[in-house]
Amino acid sequence: QVQLVESGGGLVQAGGSLSLSCVASGRTFSTSHMAWFRQAPGKEREFVAAISWADPSTYYTDSVKGRFTISRDNAKNTVYLQMNSLKPEDTAVYYCAARRGTFTIETMRSNLFGNWGQGTQVTVSS
Repeated sequence: QVQLVESGGGLVQAGGSLSLSCVASGRTFSTSHMAWFRQAPGKEREFVAAISWADPSTYYTDSVKGRFTISRDNAKNTVYLQMNSLKPEDTAVYYCAARRGTFTIETMRSNLFGNWGQGTQVTVSS
């Protein structure tokens, strides 16, 4: 079991940057795949980015490729999401999530992640 706490959200103008952090507690972080999801008001939770525990390999949803970067520091039990060139449509609550098992794009579904943080609000003004 992994407990997750996100931080780093806030209000930023379009074109700006934010860096999110997710600190994990629990012994299985270093062997857990980590992901960021987001949920805007009235919309379903959607996948943003993920990083495997091993290589590490990464996946990104198309709308953030080239703008967002996911990384992890196993020594600090932390996963990061660097967000650049932010757009108003990036506004959402961002959640950190963890799972083990296979790491494929097909498994980047919220219902396959069993561990979640409380979320951090990101608001991008136009």
